[in-house]
Amino acid sequence: MSKKLLMAAADAASAAAKEEHIQIPLRNWIDVEDTDNFLTAASEKSQLLDVSKSRSDKNIRRRKESMIRKVTVAYGIVELLVRCPNNNVALDDDTKIGIDNFAVCVYKKRGKSSSQQQQSDDIRGVRMLSSGLSLSIEEPSYLSCLFEEGGEKDDQMGRYLEVELDAADALLGGFKTDCSDSAEGKEVISIHRCHYLLAKILHELFTHNEEFPDDNHHHGDDEPAPKKAKTEPLLDREEGVAGVGKSGSASIPSIEQMQQWGVPASICRMMQNLLESAAESGGDSYKTMGEVGEDLHLLLFDPDRFLFDHDADNMQLQYRKEKLYGRDKEETLITDTFCRVTRGQSEAFFIGGFSGSGKSMLVDTLRVRVKNVGGYVIKHKFDAMSQVTPLSGVIAAVNQLCLMIKRRLTSKSLTALSKKLKNAFGADIGLLARMLPNVCVLSPEFSSLTGEVEDENTSDKMNVRSVSFTLLRFIRLVSSPKRPIMLFLDDLQWADDTALDVVHTFLSDTMGSCMFFVGTYRDNEVQIGHAIFDLLQKLETSNVPTTKVSLTGLDRGDLNKMMSDSLGLYPRICKSLSDIVFQKTKGNPFFVLEFIQSLQSRDLLQYDSCQKRWLWNEDAIRAEEITDNVLHLLSSKLNQLPNEVRLLLKVMACFGTSTNESVIGYLSESPEYAGVRNGLEGAISDGFVELDAEEYIKFVHDKVREAAFNLTPDKDKKQLHYNLGKTLYSICEGKDVGNTIFLIASQINHGKESIEKDAALRIPVAKLNMKAGKKALDGCDHKMAYFYFFAAVSFLPDDGWESYYDLSLRLNLLMARAANSSCKYDEAELTLQRICKRARCLQDKLPAYFLMVTMFLAQGHPNQACDTCSSILTQLGETVPETVTIEMVGDMIPETLSMYSEVYGDNWLGKKMEDSTLCNIVKFYSAMATAAYFCKPLHHGAYFVCKMVQLSLRNGVCQYTPLALMQLSSIVIRIDNAAFVHRIAKSALVLSEKFGSSDEKTEVLVNYYIGAGHIDSYQLGANQLRRGFSSGLSSGNASTAFLCAGQWANLSTISAEIDLPSLLREMDYYLHLLELYKSELIKKFILCYRETVSTLIDRGQTTAIDAKLSYADVSDPGRDPGTGNKLLEMFYFHQVFRNYWLGYSERCHHYATKFFTVSKPGHFRIYVIKFYHGLNSIDKIRKQANYNKMKEVSEIIAAMKVAASHAESNFRNKLELLEAEQYGITGRRDLALHTYDTAIASAQKANFIHEQGLACEKAGFYCKRMKYNEKSLSYFNQARECYEKWGSTELKSCLSNVTIEFGQKELCESSFSDKFGSLGAHSAGLGVILELELLGRE
Repeated sequence: MSKKLLMAAADAASAAAKEEHIQIPLRNWIDVEDTDNFLTAASEKSQLLDVSKSRSDKNIRRRKESMIRKVTVAYGIVELLVRCPNNNVALDDDTKIGIDNFAVCVYKKRGKSSSQQQQSDDIRGVRMLSSGLSLSIEEPSYLSCLFEEGGEKDDQMGRYLEVELDAADALLGGFKTDCSDSAEGKEVISIHRCHYLLAKILHELFTHNEEFPDDNHHHGDDEPAPKKAKTEPLLDREEGVAGVGKSGSASIPSIEQMQQWGVPASICRMMQNLLESAAESGGDSYKTMGEVGEDLHLLLFDPDRFLFDHDADNMQLQYRKEKLYGRDKEETLITDTFCRVTRGQSEAFFIGGFSGSGKSMLVDTLRVRVKNVGGYVIKHKFDAMSQVTPLSGVIAAVNQLCLMIKRRLTSKSLTALSKKLKNAFGADIGLLARMLPNVCVLSPEFSSLTGEVEDENTSDKMNVRSVSFTLLRFIRLVSSPKRPIMLFLDDLQWADDTALDVVHTFLSDTMGSCMFFVGTYRDNEVQIGHAIFDLLQKLETSNVPTTKVSLTGLDRGDLNKMMSDSLGLYPRICKSLSDIVFQKTKGNPFFVLEFIQSLQSRDLLQYDSCQKRWLWNEDAIRAEEITDNVLHLLSSKLNQLPNEVRLLLKVMACFGTSTNESVIGYLSESPEYAGVRNGLEGAISDGFVELDAEEYIKFVHDKVREAAFNLTPDKDKKQLHYNLGKTLYSICEGKDVGNTIFLIASQINHGKESIEKDAALRIPVAKLNMKAGKKALDGCDHKMAYFYFFAAVSFLPDDGWESYYDLSLRLNLLMARAANSSCKYDEAELTLQRICKRARCLQDKLPAYFLMVTMFLAQGHPNQACDTCSSILTQLGETVPETVTIEMVGDMIPETLSMYSEVYGDNWLGKKMEDSTLCNIVKFYSAMATAAYFCKPLHHGAYFVCKMVQLSLRNGVCQYTPLALMQLSSIVIRIDNAAFVHRIAKSALVLSEKFGSSDEKTEVLVNYYIGAGHIDSYQLGANQLRRGFSSGLSSGNASTAFLCAGQWANLSTISAEIDLPSLLREMDYYLHLLELYKSELIKKFILCYRETVSTLIDRGQTTAIDAKLSYADVSDPGRDPGTGNKLLEMFYFHQVFRNYWLGYSERCHHYATKFFTVSKPGHFRIYVIKFYHGLNSIDKIRKQANYNKMKEVSEIIAAMKVAASHAESNFRNKLELLEAEQYGITGRRDLALHTYDTAIASAQKANFIHEQGLACEKAGFYCKRMKYNEKSLSYFNQARECYEKWGSTELKSCLSNVTIEFGQKELCESSFSDKFGSLGAHSAGLGVILELELLGRE
């Protein structure tokens, strides 16, 4: 139960303690109630014209409140009568259903005077005096507490009341009665007599008049009266009476007369139906007493609609546009689903159904709940006629989220969010601003980013996946379980795979985003193979919880409720009409509304001012010939509108379901469409369109747009589109119209045949489409850009390459780039081939050739990329050897390093390469080096890197110099030249900030941590690589991004940058992405790292996956050309690392030996393995007393000193732990204890929590051997805490067992043997196992 409900219950208990109730005879209660009403009316009348409006409104409200109190009493009486049979109360006498047999129970609030009592006290219940039976009437506290005091509840008079029989009354006895649905009327009065007597009570209750029609109603065995025909009027409007009875007639005053007494027509109608029941005359007579109670309950629930009379002037149907009928089950389902999302897991919810079935209304029921929990609702409606692609629609929805965040968050929260965005995106914040221009409102610092576009070449690699990932990075930062995002995409039948791929990216994320996706679609308009079904399959594969529902038409009962609300009549009265409507509309809610409105417009449904109700001709309505489509109703309605309104609707229908108001403004400036502005006002007032907060004019329903579009004959539609486009183009030419450029271009493109016949229009329209395409590129919608560039190229004249060469070259290149980024690789290749064929010179062909090389690399064809680069470099004057030998590279590397030493300095860093030809040469050498990495021996890539660096050293730096320098540093890095190479790498980083784009910076970064980056902190490197991964995917450089991911996973594993469970979770996320991108290369590496992490957590008992087959071929380099040795080297590396921690001494030694044979001498990763190999060797010396290995240990320590001198943060603690172990085994006790402590402190300073624990463990066993048991226990406890923080369950468990032994008894050989002897290979820590083996030997 919520806190609010608990407080409400407490308040109710407190109120009950302050109040008591009193019982007033019903007749007396009526006297007091009507006296108060008389005094109110008299007071108002005495003041005549001086009565202020506010006072008059107050008195009207008081009279309405009095009427509601009377209805409440009537409701209580009826409910008592309904309950009499079940409580053995016999209704065997007319007096028992008489006004003097009932009393009203009211609350008496303490401190009130008797004169104030009646008007202020609330009704508590009703009592039947003869039987003592009573019931309470109250509104449930769980409803009343939902409204704050002084809020919405104070302005509405309706109440949802419940009745409950007082507990003591359940013990009452009595005789059987037939005042129920099954009574046959023998010894007790009949149901018909009950209805007559109830009508008599109601008459006096509401009129305060004891006179009632003559009681000639039959009793007991009287022959029942014949039933009246259903076609007889409810009330005789001329005579004002309705006859009842068998032998005589009983009549009540007409509605007009009773209105003079202030009785609403609804009450009069109820009494009339009771009398019809008494006379068994058919019509709308009541069948049971329960029906009367239901009607009274309805009057109380919504008195403004059902109880009080309405002004007959311009009376309209009261359809509840905000109410969702017949969808309770679905509403509960979608609400429950969202509640699960607020716990932190994204989910999807799909709603299918015909147009008009209420799909959007079902989603809208959730808006308030999402807002109340602090979440955001972003929406986009796909449109078959929209000028933007579905992908742009999703981007636009996320763009609107920025404005919502701005409005919702405090300035302090906005500052914190902008800081998170800057830290997470770094240099990519400009890329984010391209996609989401509204991000600039989140911080003043971002305002300068609007419209900032990087070099055009960045578009060569960007695609829908990079766009998706960039948006996901943003969603991660702004969403959380406390602020979930609901993404509502309407009309998915018009979406495509690109937009739905973005949705899949959002929902399949496991790294922190919190999203509830809701998609609606017309299930009768999607076929097998639609992108929706592909998305559903992907979500299932990604284990995203998904719910799917389908909405059909309303059933007869729900439709009856809808009709009842619209007509303001009791459901039983309008049931016959609702049945006819159901047959005509099949229960489609939108169709129902349009149908009953059409009945009203044709006077088949009329409001009768005398009877104060709607009347209809059932026979005429039943005879209506109507199709099962709502369009013909709407079309008939639209054809009757004024010309200006119809013009506006026809124009808007050409633009789609929504149009920016500014477009209507532009059109109104032209003579042909001058009337659209006036038409807009009429269309809004008539309810066909609406204006939203973003100044967009929207059709209220898709069917309205369809009907409006059909106002134009099919043969004229293309011409209308074309005319609209030309008009807008002429008005907006030279203006910055923003996204309206898409609408103008799309409309004018409909006139393709006319344009092609008019030579003067071809080039202007081609340039218009080029402008629209570039606008789409700026927004990262490459698919839409391709559409406009393709249109632009098609408008060029046949001799375009001769007469408009520059424009043709530019457009074709833009189209190729957009096609490549849209995954239209065949179209891109054909366009590039056309450029290479038609371009006049090599310089004009170079961009096309480079894009072709980029495509070859992206598609996994490095040999073709190499061949193309070689051909172009040759044409540019370079000599590219057919065969590159190791000797050639051996000569070039020293030569290049020498050149660097000579020219390095600030002057060279600031010298820019001016010759464009040289820049292109370096550019193609860079691509060739990348391609050679994947398909040639390693020294080939080194050769091309040296060529790039030498060209830059001689002629100045360019965009590709930073990567060349970084690649050089990773090639030549050794422990003995670390300082010099580190300087090269740092200069590359400086140049990268100056020249490089986002994806090039990522390439520089990953090469840095392959080589010289090992000098910096491993944990700092891991953090930089994680950002490089995000930046690479956002810029479309997926291959480099995954290289960053692989490097990050490796560094994080060996440096404990994050705890092991978190590391495993991120690795699984990368593996998920690698599956999506079909990238097997890095997948093998990450699977290798993952097995290490899984083993360290719990030996893979709960975390392992079946992935060994994916990298089982590492021992055969030939099976994976160019990567076999790299994968094999990393496989050996992790075998050493893993086996040391597992306690496999011999295996650790075996794989260390293998690693040294395949690894590059002098590389820093060797020293990580040297560290574990050295510890393993010392343990073997201690165990076997084989001191011949001490020389090898001394050599390892000497090498570690060199490594620590270059990279202290990474190797200082390792050196000190090796020295401590050496001191311990050689008997230097004090020095050993001191060095263990310094090793622990150094590991803690470097944040190597695992190696801090290892140093503590080693120190603990050393102290135990030295009989320092208390000190030993302290070290063991520290080690256990470190392993726990690292996330290793096995290591923590092992050390916990050790400390338990300390608590039970003195550690000795037998205790260790008993505790750990059976562990063997299952032990988690090598240190533990080896030390136990040593103790066993000793």
